[in-house]
Amino acid sequence: MPIMNVDPSNYSLLTIFAVSLAVILAGSEIGRWLGGRVAQRGADGVSTLEGAILGLLALMIGFTFAMALSRFESRRDAVLAEANAIGTTALRARLLPAPHGSESIKLLREYVKIRLEITQQPASAEAFAAMLTRSSAIQEALWQQAKAVAAKDSAMVPTGVFIQSLNEMIDNQEKRLAAFYNRLPLVILGALYGVSFIAVAFAGYTSGLQSRHSRLPVYITAILVAAMVLLIQDLDRPGAGFIEVSQQPMINTAASLATYPD
Repeated sequence: MPIMNVDPSNYSLLTIFAVSLAVILAGSEIGRWLGGRVAQRGADGVSTLEGAILGLLALMIGFTFAMALSRFESRRDAVLAEANAIGTTALRARLLPAPHGSESIKLLREYVKIRLEITQQPASAEAFAAMLTRSSAIQEALWQQAKAVAAKDSAMVPTGVFIQSLNEMIDNQEKRLAAFYNRLPLVILGALYGVSFIAVAFAGYTSGLQSRHSRLPVYITAILVAAMVLLIQDLDRPGAGFIEVSQQPMINTAASLATYPD
């Protein structure tokens, strides 16, 4: 199966770590076997080449980690921006005349609840799509409330500011979805695995050239590389790994809305 058709998010992090470690250790053993076969002939310059490839691996890990971290930070910022937009919309909804203000607050409470459910509990693709559909329906209901108020009073305050914050809230949902789906390109992960395999293979090859050698340093290197690959993929996997984006801003917003009178 081509690597471009393999989605790592379909597998658990434990499976990814086990496969990564097996592949990298296999590379070290292949390198050691090749090094043992040519040990008697000598191999000038191998250590220099090994150092260069390990340096390339360090550069590749740093580059990929930076990409994954930037995406993680984008998801974190998107949560804060959406929570602030919802909170502002709720505050301005309280300025609307009855019954539109109370109806809007009720809709916003349900909206926040759905936004939290999307991230706090694993959901199938169908359930995720259903939650997004319900979110869109609530946005439409809020928009209808704004239209009803505007038909009675089109003054900038409070109708205009409510519509402005509602637009921002809707836009922030799309920004958050874009950040959620923005993952590391598979070609980058494939290149990381390829460089890791070759680098550890050269470490094993150099070890095999020595008359008295130990597998321990190469194995430690392989484990560290596999752990870094796991960390990168954990950062790149929202809501399904050990590293999670804090939902505290949305929780705080939900708590604030709960104190508003109906």
